Amino acid sequence: MGWLARGDIDGFFGLAVDNLIQLLVIAALLDGVLGLDRELVLGRVLPGAALSILVGNVFYSIQAKRLADRTGRRDVTALPYGINTISLFAFVFLVMLPVKLAALSVGLTPDEAALAAWRAGLVACFGSALIEIAGAFVAPWIRRNTPRAALLSALAGVAVSFIALGFLFKTFASPLIGVTTLTVILVCYFAKVRFVGGAPGGLVAVALGVGLAWVTGAIEQDPEVWAAARASFGFSPPLPALGDLAQALDGAFVVPYLSVIVPMGVVNVIGSMQNIESAEAAGDSYPTTSSLLANGVGSLAAAMFGSCFPTTIYIGHPGWKALGARVGYSVLNGVFITAVCTSGALAWISLMVPVEAGMAIVLWIGIVIVAQAFSATPTSHAPAVAVGLLPGIAAWGAFMTKQGLRAAGAGTPDGPAFAPSLEPMLDRLDIAARGLFSLEQGFLFTAMILAAMTSEIIERRFKRAAAWSIAAALLSWCGLIHAYGWTRTDTVVRLGWGVGAPWALAYGASAVFLLAVPWLTRPTEE
Repeated sequence: MGWLARGDIDGFFGLAVDNLIQLLVIAALLDGVLGLDRELVLGRVLPGAALSILVGNVFYSIQAKRLADRTGRRDVTALPYGINTISLFAFVFLVMLPVKLAALSVGLTPDEAALAAWRAGLVACFGSALIEIAGAFVAPWIRRNTPRAALLSALAGVAVSFIALGFLFKTFASPLIGVTTLTVILVCYFAKVRFVGGAPGGLVAVALGVGLAWVTGAIEQDPEVWAAARASFGFSPPLPALGDLAQALDGAFVVPYLSVIVPMGVVNVIGSMQNIESAEAAGDSYPTTSSLLANGVGSLAAAMFGSCFPTTIYIGHPGWKALGARVGYSVLNGVFITAVCTSGALAWISLMVPVEAGMAIVLWIGIVIVAQAFSATPTSHAPAVAVGLLPGIAAWGAFMTKQGLRAAGAGTPDGPAFAPSLEPMLDRLDIAARGLFSLEQGFLFTAMILAAMTSEIIERRFKRAAAWSIAAALLSWCGLIHAYGWTRTDTVVRLGWGVGAPWALAYGASAVFLLAVPWLTRPTEE
């Protein structure tokens, strides 16, 4: 089999559009949410992301070519690969944004706070990379001891809230662009049809969105903005960020956000492993350890060269295989993304292709992740998936509640500070503030544990369910989940011995009951 087949062109457009949307979202979030300096985004973050994507694409292409040469087959498809969507949003909203707000609350300037947020993102990416690399050797054990519903529902909780709902709002804020392109995506990806002539559905949706954006005036019209985008053109090679990473590797950026970094790394390992199995089911058998190691090395390269966003083996290998993509689509994607990120072209592309034009694809990703959580688990475990969705939705609700308070002036330099006195006010509005904010802290851990407990209860493995409850008690006691404190601008994780005693006691009582269930109850047939 050669390096390029006809189907690689279709595969390239699909994978490149997906990666391009990720980069546009990254640029929009780093600018609009975190306020990072333009030079930092274009000169450090994007080149680092390009290097991480190129490393994986080249590896998985060579891996697929070797498999084809060894087996004599001509239908081998490389594993799809790119930036991890879930980690992208989790690190921006659950690590980098809290660090920025905390920095502002202690008197740092906006630029200093944005720099602190970027460094915190490097630490998060670095930690995720180490977990991915270690996970290459322990992934089989993790899979054996954690119900699939627990892992996928935690992922789906983030997808349905921080991804799907946010972009659903944007879709209906610009309905002509958003709803139209969403319809195209739903038809192409869920009805499994192709346009006459073979144009990829993602490319058609983005092109249609761009056209509608130009017609409706959604494209930026300010000549100065366009001039700045043209001025951003220039070669920006990936540069080591080891100094910033080393400076950030202290307790201020590591310990408070372990409850985000660790689950993200674990979920990335499990998700990538499941995608390797999906590829094997489609006929392409790749070794687990080396595939996961390459994934971890890609994330490590990202952190060491300025990107805050780990990489992952994408879902959808059977789909690319059905399109006829083989080895070349992965190489083409790596070269294209590298050229975009190191040339400064993304700023110009972000004006030519506004987020509204591609948000239907991101919304679709969120929908698919949620759907997969139900379809890829045993039918009897559907209640466990539903339980695992709830902490992520609660965390998003807490975020939106605080955003509403900020819009009203609370937590701003000129307004009242966030304080425990807000809780009675929210309680009077029938919002159980203490429960809301406690679910926000370490919600990924909470989602995994509650879904795992429910899965074991469904299977009547009460000792295993009790073990998960004891794990939750220990995490609560140390403050990695549920315990929270107040700053002027936010509620933050509160670490310490015994800080989460009320929740630890509750989980402990649940564990005692679960252990006693075999003596207190009798199974029924219904």
